[in-house]
Amino acid sequence: MDTPYNVVGSPHAIAPARPRFAVVSRCWAAFLDWQERVRLRQCLSNLSDQELRDIGIARGEIDYVASHRAVDPRGAVYPP
Repeated sequence: MDTPYNVVGSPHAIAPARPRFAVVSRCWAAFLDWQERVRLRQCLSNLSDQELRDIGIARGEIDYVASHRAVDPRGAVYPP
């Protein structure tokens, strides 16, 4: 007996009832992510060169570190 069902992540899963709210949700998430990058960039910029060396980054790497928070330069990858 074939019983149809939907699995989360399946290409046949039922679409959300209100997709326009999904767009707003994604925009809000992107805005919050941008704010977090700005905050991190400011905090790292306020550290001295010695403090930055202690955590293993150079002043020129601050923008990269703020934009790629989920990537550890030592090889580990963390969830965003």
